[in-house]
Amino acid sequence: MTPEIDSQTLLTPFEMGGLTLKNRVVMAPLTRSRAGAERMPNAMMAEYYAQRAGAGLIITEATVISKQAIGWVNSPGIYSDKQAEAWQQIVDAVHSKGTPIFMQLWHCGRASHSNFQENGQLPVAPSAIKLNEEYIHTPIGKQPLETPRALETEEIPGVVEDYRQAAERAKAAGFDGVEIHSANGYLIDEFLQSKTNHRSDRYGGSIEKRFQFLKEIVESILTVWPAHQVGVRISPNGGFNDMGSPDFRETFLYVAKQLNNYGLAYLHIMDGLAFGFHELGEAMTLAEFREVFNRPLIGNCGYTQETAEAAIQAGNADLIAFGRPFISNPDLVERFANNWPLNPPAEMEIWYSFEKEGYLDFPTYQESQTKSSV
Repeated sequence: MTPEIDSQTLLTPFEMGGLTLKNRVVMAPLTRSRAGAERMPNAMMAEYYAQRAGAGLIITEATVISKQAIGWVNSPGIYSDKQAEAWQQIVDAVHSKGTPIFMQLWHCGRASHSNFQENGQLPVAPSAIKLNEEYIHTPIGKQPLETPRALETEEIPGVVEDYRQAAERAKAAGFDGVEIHSANGYLIDEFLQSKTNHRSDRYGGSIEKRFQFLKEIVESILTVWPAHQVGVRISPNGGFNDMGSPDFRETFLYVAKQLNNYGLAYLHIMDGLAFGFHELGEAMTLAEFREVFNRPLIGNCGYTQETAEAAIQAGNADLIAFGRPFISNPDLVERFANNWPLNPPAEMEIWYSFEKEGYLDFPTYQESQTKSSV
């Protein structure tokens, strides 16, 4: 039997920008690759999210804002009206369980390949700096990474507009808000960090200028959504996608201070090191961000029920996002509430089967007990 954990805070309601969350457990964005080649949300995805709607808040898997933004096989999009209409079934399924859902807006930047791009063009980035990894999964299989093309200054407002239009479509689909994906070595993170941004125009050269791209995206989305329905995600400690800059602490404290001025729904911080750590200094903590950001903070990455409760009780976080535990435990919150053991972690190979396997076939605790008693 699992030892009892006191989750008196983690499982209590939380008021977030006019939304009442039934608990402080957030389902983290998890790329699951079930949208097919057309990147169209579908009934299988609706069932998957509804299974996990015990969370206080669901943040969707990263969703590409344009064709240029694509960099992952079979991930969903929000760059057409048909996609927006298709997302409605997912929103409705989650809302039927009394759970709000935010859409995460995504541009892969240099973490893409010409096989994903229209007319075989190179992927774009702030600077022409290649991602130092062995390969990338593309529609034609594993391919070596390419040196991206640096966006021209005059192109950047068009990318900002793609974010705004995606936010509009998310609103039309009935979402409760949007999260701007500024983490994990994708386009916005590439602009923020000195490792990947070597520009000499108004979008690079200093921390203030590197923040400019995210600033413009936030302000464009705030013409569509009120601030209390917009979140931002960052990964100050992350090494994923070949990231990590010597001035990471200075950069991300500046980013958090600037974002604090907007009255956002939350700042979602990948503070945990389970997704990889760049080891360029002492890891940043939620407590550091709490000093400069006075809106809700979401901690994320490698948390357990116990460490999540401790972070909230210490006042360092308001909410905790769980990723991998939600893959194999659709009833994660119920397991927390009843001190039921978790399912064994799923094998990564089946996460991206493109089918129901490794997606919809994880039993709830009650189902597994029923089977074992038969």
